[in-house]
Amino acid sequence: MDSVKPSSVTPKKSSLARTVAKVLHLRAATGIAPVDGVQKVKSQEQVKNDNKIGNKSTISLRQSFNISNDDEHQKSLAVEALLAKLFASISSVKSAYAQLQCAQSPYDVDGIQAADKLVVSELKNLSALKQCHLKKQFDPSPETTLLLAEVQEQKSVSKTYEIMGKKLESQLRLKDSEIIYLREKLEEFNRQNQLFEKRLDRSGQLSMPDNLHLSGLSPSHFLAVVRFTVKSIRSFVKLMIYQMEAADWNLDAAANSIVSDVVYWRADDKCFAFECFVCREMFEAFNLPNFSLPCESLPKGKNKQHYFLRRFTELKSVKAKEHLAENPKSTFAKFCRAKYLQLVHPQMETSFFGNLSQRNLVNSGEFPDTTFFTSFAEMAKRVWLLHCLAFSFEPEASIFQVRSGCRFSEVYMECVCEDALLSSENAPEADPPVAFTVVPGFKIGKTIIQCQVYLSQIQTKVNR
Repeated sequence: MDSVKPSSVTPKKSSLARTVAKVLHLRAATGIAPVDGVQKVKSQEQVKNDNKIGNKSTISLRQSFNISNDDEHQKSLAVEALLAKLFASISSVKSAYAQLQCAQSPYDVDGIQAADKLVVSELKNLSALKQCHLKKQFDPSPETTLLLAEVQEQKSVSKTYEIMGKKLESQLRLKDSEIIYLREKLEEFNRQNQLFEKRLDRSGQLSMPDNLHLSGLSPSHFLAVVRFTVKSIRSFVKLMIYQMEAADWNLDAAANSIVSDVVYWRADDKCFAFECFVCREMFEAFNLPNFSLPCESLPKGKNKQHYFLRRFTELKSVKAKEHLAENPKSTFAKFCRAKYLQLVHPQMETSFFGNLSQRNLVNSGEFPDTTFFTSFAEMAKRVWLLHCLAFSFEPEASIFQVRSGCRFSEVYMECVCEDALLSSENAPEADPPVAFTVVPGFKIGKTIIQCQVYLSQIQTKVNR
């Protein structure tokens, strides 16, 4: 019998197998299956049940995924709760440390011990949090822990601010006590200066050397005369303001007519405006040798210096009232008469005294024997002596003042208001400008005698 080759059988089997597979696949897809040679089709209910079973399996799979997501969310909340507790504990340590520092000055034993215990307690809490993190021991209720941690942190921050506030209040009280102490010392020094001035000027005379010569002149002599002159001007200004108040003057309006648009640091500072007015009138033409007196011939060169120094020496030890009574036609008498008529306006004199009797006496060549005129004459004498001494130098001393609105300079200016100086120290970037010159300054060679100025509260445009 002939043998059969495998190659002749294999293709037929492969074709048959492929046909059976296609039939089975078709039946499975259509739901038709051979049962006893009869095709059976699945009912619609069976298809629906199969779909329900598939849906249930899908839902159960999604639920398993959701459970996994919830675990991740809980774990994330637990980590947030741990960090919140960590930061809250750090804030508590900071607050306790601030309390510890505050209790050390002034030294408070109980406060230091309480703060120390709190620091130790919070450090233990930090250590416990570290162990929880290492052992993966998370909080079972992280939402509540987050809220409690936030409350604790806010309390710690509030406590820290409270401690710092108390510390700042303590420093403020210390500064206030220092200010009070310095003011008392300043008042004591002022009283001592007044006593020294009384000793130097018991009889109302300048304490200058009797044997003063041109070769011995120095700026210190001129500075001494400037101080006595300013003192006399302020004494006359006080008397003038007293007369204004007695005559029911509006001091605010009067001060504003002299220097306008000035905001004063204190109500009493308006006196500097009247002092400015008196100085402006009394020192007018100070830079001229004849001091605005006409028809007066003056020597030149060294003779001029000797001439003015002799004037100074002759008048410095004499009372102004006595000199005017004995020498009513002297050069100083002419100066005194001219300055009184220039400074004291007729309306001012009428409001002060009800008439013009003093002015009429001065115009007639005589001098009134009143307190007001005596004070004026003494002031005029000091200004006259200062002018004589200024022209005794070579070159002569020059006078200067600063314009309103310029910057304050410690080299050329001296402030008459302490409040303005304190404001400048606290805010150096916003120094108040000069409102007006109260007392002019002087220059002798390279020596500067500062002018006295009033600084305004108004930030005006600064002149350069």
